[in-house]
Amino acid sequence: EVQLQASGGGLVQAGGSLRLSCAASGFNFDDYAIGWFRQAPGKEREGVSCISSRAGSTYYANSVKGRFTISSDNAKNTVYLQMNSLKPEDTAVYYCEADTWYYCTEYGVSPMDYWGKGTQVTVSS
Repeated sequence: EVQLQASGGGLVQAGGSLRLSCAASGFNFDDYAIGWFRQAPGKEREGVSCISSRAGSTYYANSVKGRFTISSDNAKNTVYLQMNSLKPEDTAVYYCEADTWYYCTEYGVSPMDYWGKGTQVTVSS
């Protein structure tokens, strides 16, 4: 059974940092892509970033490029999203999702079939 657990959200002031973690289990981590998506109230779900170890790909949405960094610890089956220089518009529930490795390319991330509970990120101005 595929399980994904996102953690690390919280309340931070604008300009601050948070690191989200996504602990994964139930599948061959090396063959899957992991993506971070977010959804703010009244807004569409947005693919923020993804990583595919097998493809050697990472992707960042323009809205977070230069501020967020995604990384993977394959030994721990965990993906991290380091978020720096946070802005109020980054406020959302963040979800980590997983699917086959080609769902993440350097050009974008496709909606994935597996996801877990999200973690709330709130950035105050």
